[in-house]
Amino acid sequence: MAKPTTILVKLESTADTGYYYVTRKNPRTQTEKMTFRKYDPVARRHVEFKETKHK
Repeated sequence: MAKPTTILVKLESTADTGYYYVTRKNPRTQTEKMTFRKYDPVARRHVEFKETKHK
C-alpha cells in the first residue's frame, strides 16, 4: 500500500495557553507553514494559531 499524501500537523495557540487543533496538510501543495486565526477557549478569544509538528 502507498503512504498517504497528507500529514497531520498541530496548530498551537500563540497565546501560550497550551491549546491546539490537529488538522491535515498536503505538503506537496502547501509548502509554507500554516497560520490561522481561530478561537482559543482557554483565552476566550480569537488568536493566531501556528503550525508545529504533531507527534
